[in-house]
Amino acid sequence: MGVRELRCLRLDGGLAGAPVTEYLKLEWYGNTVGTWLLALGIVVSAVVLVLVLKRLVIGRFVKFAGRTPNQVDDLFADLLRRTRIIVLLVLVLAGVTLLVLVVTPPIRTAAKVVAVIALFVQGMGWGNGIISFWVHHYAARRGMTTGSSAGTVGALVVLMRVALFLVLFLFALDNLGFEIAPLVTGLGIGGIAIALAVQNILGDLFAALSIVVDKPFAVGDFIVIDTHSGTVEHIGLKSTRLRSLSGEQIIIGNADLLKARINNYQRMVERRSRFMLGVAYETKPEKLQRIPVIIREVISGQDRVRFERCHFLTYGDSALNFETVYWVLTPDYNAYADIQQAVNLGILTRFLAEEIAFAYPTRTIHLAGGMPLAPGGGGATRT
Repeated sequence: MGVRELRCLRLDGGLAGAPVTEYLKLEWYGNTVGTWLLALGIVVSAVVLVLVLKRLVIGRFVKFAGRTPNQVDDLFADLLRRTRIIVLLVLVLAGVTLLVLVVTPPIRTAAKVVAVIALFVQGMGWGNGIISFWVHHYAARRGMTTGSSAGTVGALVVLMRVALFLVLFLFALDNLGFEIAPLVTGLGIGGIAIALAVQNILGDLFAALSIVVDKPFAVGDFIVIDTHSGTVEHIGLKSTRLRSLSGEQIIIGNADLLKARINNYQRMVERRSRFMLGVAYETKPEKLQRIPVIIREVISGQDRVRFERCHFLTYGDSALNFETVYWVLTPDYNAYADIQQAVNLGILTRFLAEEIAFAYPTRTIHLAGGMPLAPGGGGATRT
């Protein structure tokens, strides 16, 4: 019974004095009045509940999350802020239409389409919130919130959002009754073709993401890559730029960069110093025994050093060689050079005071038959 029939019954007085239940049983557009009232009650209750939650619960929870150091409640607060009231109301209306009311197939189809679109929109909002929360907190822990690293992190967020969009879009199409298997197959074939066409670019792109996640170096680090060395100036999506010691800029593709062996001197905690020192063969044994003690005293007298060892190690062609090893307790190369200079000057001063002679290259020539080199000369000479 439509609206006209229901109005005629009221005018004719056909239901005059009838109980309320009789009115509730009247049909209107394929549903009884009771069913329409039930649907209206559900919608009104949902609207009231959403408004109450927004004003009381959500607002207070967001303020509470802002005062706590816990990050999980911050994530839930952000997801609540991203929850759209209009989307929830649309979902309630669509649910009532599909589950409570008896409607025609076109209306049911339209309600299903609206519900799927609303879920897609809300799912994108929640998914973007989760992606942003995870990536930005990860970047903050790894110190990648500024400079070129921040740009790479932004690119990572974009890629993850594109992947989320594709997944939710395919899910929506599947729920709307579309056959997504041919579409997935087509996307797979097209993706393979595109990947083969731009494999070098994709290789550099994924290498950039690997650098961001694994972080073998950062902007400002001094690194050595095969025969190239310099300070990292920029980490891009395709290449990394170094500033060499001589001033020129070196640009290396990210994929090639990760294939090479990288020495990161910025991660150095201490510097190991090793040097050889030769004294003359004419040095007396008691003075040779004094040399390790002298070197130990000179090195230990410096600040920010740790002496390791000093030994009479080898007999050289023209010198008695001592090997010395010590550690500079700072990665700063200038500090290391200053300490090495002080050590060298200290050893020189002590050797002069102890009358210990440094060795220098010499060669002895023996002449056959003892023939003198000059009148009155001997049979051998050292030059």
